[in-house]
Amino acid sequence: MARYTGSKNKLARKVGEDLGLKTNALKVARRLMVRPGQHGHRGRRKLSDYGIQLQEKQKVKYIYGILEKQLHSVYKEASKNPTATGSALLGFLERRLDNVVYRVGWAPTRFAARQLVSHGHIQVNGKKLNVSSYRVQVDDVINIKDKSTKIPFVAELLKESETTVPEWLEKKGAVIKIKRIPAREDVAERIDEQLVVEYYSR
Repeated sequence: MARYTGSKNKLARKVGEDLGLKTNALKVARRLMVRPGQHGHRGRRKLSDYGIQLQEKQKVKYIYGILEKQLHSVYKEASKNPTATGSALLGFLERRLDNVVYRVGWAPTRFAARQLVSHGHIQVNGKKLNVSSYRVQVDDVINIKDKSTKIPFVAELLKESETTVPEWLEKKGAVIKIKRIPAREDVAERIDEQLVVEYYSR
């Protein structure tokens, strides 16, 4: 299973935004506006229209932890959807199993959520599922295996009650139910999906 294994801080510094890839936001913020590389301190050049589109597309990849081939595949599927392509694209990404695990607060980052899924700690409708890209459906029931709730960081996160769960999900302890398909307003991150659509439709 292909995945990015490099520095998460470098990705945030490329974009100039905290993308939620690390748990220590203060550490990320310290060098956030310095681009990676030996010439990073020279500041940021003005981007062309293409550069702006490319950066937004890269940002979506970084946020959801996917590679180019995966994102392009999701875009092609979204372009055939009767709803707006950009909204459909984000909706498909939101419904990824690793993203759902992250959204309900069972993992501090999407990378940690992906590890929980790929290591077999998550069940969907009573069956173990280790495919991070699985797209959840309405009425799916997702839970953490009983044995996995004893993992220290999972046990700590399950105790917390401050996590704001999106309205399209229903959470009760270590169990989630998919109430409906996520809408554009359910996406918390600042993403201009139209720029991504423009990039791919060139």
